[in-house]
Amino acid sequence: MQFSAAQIAIIINGKVEGNADMNVASLGKIEEATEGELAFLANPKYEEYLYSTKASVIIINNTQELKHPISATLIRVPDAYTAFATLLDKYQQMQNQQLTGIQQPAYIDVTAKIGEQVFIGAFAYIGEKSIIANGAKIFPGAYIGNNVVVGENSIIYPGVKIYNHCIIGKNVVIHAGTVIGGDGFGFAPQPDGTFIKVPQIGNVIIEDNVEIGSNATIDRATIGSTLIKAGAKLDNLLQIAHNVEIGNNAVIAAQAGISGSTKIGNNVMIGGQVGIVGHLQIADGSKINAQSGVSKSIKTPNSAVTGSPAYDYTAALRSQAMVRSLPEIEKRIKELEKLVKELLIPKG
Repeated sequence: MQFSAAQIAIIINGKVEGNADMNVASLGKIEEATEGELAFLANPKYEEYLYSTKASVIIINNTQELKHPISATLIRVPDAYTAFATLLDKYQQMQNQQLTGIQQPAYIDVTAKIGEQVFIGAFAYIGEKSIIANGAKIFPGAYIGNNVVVGENSIIYPGVKIYNHCIIGKNVVIHAGTVIGGDGFGFAPQPDGTFIKVPQIGNVIIEDNVEIGSNATIDRATIGSTLIKAGAKLDNLLQIAHNVEIGNNAVIAAQAGISGSTKIGNNVMIGGQVGIVGHLQIADGSKINAQSGVSKSIKTPNSAVTGSPAYDYTAALRSQAMVRSLPEIEKRIKELEKLVKELLIPKG
């Protein structure tokens, strides 16, 4: 399938410089692209390739100045990275729209409701009274339990497991191997040292436009709902415990773990391998640096913290700088001690 520079510019609201009829049929990295491919330049580190690439069409920022002549057709946009992401999304949507129908063998309970333009892959399981809304894609080997709702145009990739009573909103993407609605980690300690399991009878609600990476686990609530709010983006290999709430447009990187009943605010950014203990409040706009351990609530919006235990980011940097200066400080102290001793020794 080919697209002209003019057609691409319409999709990404760009302005063409050069041959608007130039066609491309595939995508390529600017340093490797060949004739007939589309590339983009967003990172200044790759600017040198703008003048040597063989790409036929290149998306660049409006602010990009040309230091040498180039042969490729340019499409200027306010943000080349965002424009390229938009283009990739449109391309993926076109591919997914071609997937419709029910492959065999697949199990669909007679009480389940299946919408229009749905795709259900081979060996998928759809449980009792579940709803698969219009345009949803259930890839091979996925498990959809009883009374589950999968919203319009959502994509459930291979091997995803969604337990009973969970609700998935519209335009949600859940990548391979993720488990939604497994039991939360709830055990009551007994006097004899044993534990009694606390039944987890709640569910998980994932609102619209959420994306969840591969092999993440989001536990069902003990009572009520574990909630992932609209627009949140969750990376691979996450552990989200029971009754956690993740705010609108929050972003969480890989290998983070959030303990039970913690509430993450809107637009929070959490780095990789962060650990957050239970029953905390993380204010809107907070930024938590990678590998931090958060043991207290963050109450001030737009705070930045780092370390374990995590504390103010700027103060942490000052502390690190001070630690690096300790050898020099020690040397100066010893010199001062020597000087003081010389001054105290009586002369003659």
